[in-house]
Amino acid sequence: MVIWKVDPSHSEVQFKVKHLMISTVTGTFGSYDATAETTDETNWNDAKISFSADIASISTVNEQRDGHLKSADFFDAENHPTLNFVSSAFDGSKLTGILTIRGTSKEVVLDVDYGGTMVDFYGQTKAGFEIIGKINRHDFGLSWSAITEAGGVVVSDEVKLILNIQMVKS
Repeated sequence: MVIWKVDPSHSEVQFKVKHLMISTVTGTFGSYDATAETTDETNWNDAKISFSADIASISTVNEQRDGHLKSADFFDAENHPTLNFVSSAFDGSKLTGILTIRGTSKEVVLDVDYGGTMVDFYGQTKAGFEIIGKINRHDFGLSWSAITEAGGVVVSDEVKLILNIQMVKS
């Protein structure tokens, strides 16, 4: 069994959502953790993967919007300080697991692009992944909504997830 930990200095966790259905707002989680268990250094099929992100670390580079996202209207950071993911299957290109946000758990399937495994300058074995998916925020209780005076939707229901993750062999 090989244990891997996320390398946060070479990783990023983002989400993207349409604002007014005409532009995209990007958010990040600045504090997160991930671990993986694999059978060996090169075979990631059936890896057991867990991930968590601190809701308080959300940043959209706008304090007012970040505060709103952390409030009970959206993530409710006070009562639900983390979001969590635990894998149930991984075939190298599709990662299936249970995503829990605001106490609501749903199965999600994410697309994975495995970048490969390499030994760095310090002798550490690292593996890289780009993970992309979409969720409907309402499925997880993120149901705040508003309509503009002209009838436009303020925030789309669909949220894109983009994770660029580098793992380090423990």
